[in-house]
Amino acid sequence: MLHKFFDARMKFFRLDLLTLLISLFILSSCNSKDGVGLDPAQKLNGTLLVDTNIVINTVPEDTVYTNALAKTPLGYFNDPLIGTTESNVATALNLPSSSAYTIPTGVITIDSAILALRYTDGFYGDSLNSKYKINVFQLKEKPSSTVNYANNRAWSYDNTTLIGSKTFNSRTHTPFKITDIVLAAKDTLKQVPAQLRVPLDPQFFYNNFFGGVVTSNTLFQNSINGLYFTMDKAQTGPGGNFMLALDSSSVDIYIHTTNGSTIDTSVVSLPLSTHAAQIKHTYNATVQAALNQTGSNSTFYIQGLVGLRAKISFPNLNSIIAQAGSDIVINRAELVITPISGSTIPFAAQPKITMYQLDIAKQRIQLQDANSSDRRYLGVGTFGGYYSANNDYHFVVTAYIQDLMLGKSVDYGTFLGAVDFTNTSTVDYTATPETAGRLVAVGSLGNKTSADYPYRIKLNIIYTKVSK
Repeated sequence: MLHKFFDARMKFFRLDLLTLLISLFILSSCNSKDGVGLDPAQKLNGTLLVDTNIVINTVPEDTVYTNALAKTPLGYFNDPLIGTTESNVATALNLPSSSAYTIPTGVITIDSAILALRYTDGFYGDSLNSKYKINVFQLKEKPSSTVNYANNRAWSYDNTTLIGSKTFNSRTHTPFKITDIVLAAKDTLKQVPAQLRVPLDPQFFYNNFFGGVVTSNTLFQNSINGLYFTMDKAQTGPGGNFMLALDSSSVDIYIHTTNGSTIDTSVVSLPLSTHAAQIKHTYNATVQAALNQTGSNSTFYIQGLVGLRAKISFPNLNSIIAQAGSDIVINRAELVITPISGSTIPFAAQPKITMYQLDIAKQRIQLQDANSSDRRYLGVGTFGGYYSANNDYHFVVTAYIQDLMLGKSVDYGTFLGAVDFTNTSTVDYTATPETAGRLVAVGSLGNKTSADYPYRIKLNIIYTKVSK
């Protein structure tokens, strides 16, 4: 038995030795890892070139529609490095089941009316030292499901009559328990996802719902218009911006009905219907100067909630071709972006940014490296744009730079912008109000004595000169 064991060990030893020799032979035939895919008869020498001659400017983000967002922003945030951002919400209300409602018989008493706003991922701001207050008013106009509403659209509402308000802390991931009304049984407690529950005026809903027009959803909406949410500006602390899942939010009216000696309790839920966000930005003097600057920014800004983006160009590419010659292959081109020192405390940098270009019609399109239809596409993770543990962002833009250098592509405009960090399956490139973070980054610095000079924006290019 022992003899067979040693025979087996010797067989495996000979097999491992043979595999090792074959591997060494294959590896010895490769001159350089930079030469993968090139003619092995040519001499391959990868050259690193660091291009810091980059032009970058802060510009306003495009206007977008905010109807039916999966994440609707609500907040007021006074960012010490940028300025204030305010996001308000206008929403219509639906009847239960969006159909005619039959008012219960008997004497109806409203015990409470609650605006239940479901949180979703994306809060940005101060969750420790800020005290928030939401105010709810009645709209003077009805949001229409057939109209698109831009993020800068102003809404008319009755600011003289407060329907409801609540002072609260940021607890966007803390579930809690509420009373569950059970028909013909004892009420119980049930746990619900994290949400903001705002007490509303019971008399308002008694007049506009139980005493209103409920024979059709359209007539009900025409009579009540809808609700307008806004944050109180006299808050404690810098504040922040919340993301709400309004499609799963509602106004819940808790009632009891008295019929003789019989008392029934129930809850009537009015789902939030057509909704839109109104977003306002007021920038400080530093950001306004960057927006008005014609030369390249030494500090540039990227801001969510359709705030700010950065226009970027690489004027040095032609001189690289002139210096290195046209017979070069770009093995790797990587754009590196670093936040200004101190800008990520106490407010973290935007978790994810994107890079995209414009086509000849000035429409946004993906870079070659981010486009899954391009044969050189390497995946979402490889393309990059994520804020790393090394306090920077990286974009692999090899195909894009190669095409620019060889004249196969024209730069009609290239931009950096904020995108929703929760999407990991595709490379986003459209303007979005569904992310609220910001980035204050080192641009093209000429002052070598600056502490941020080593971290200025740069393009690292590794290329190989191919002999004909």
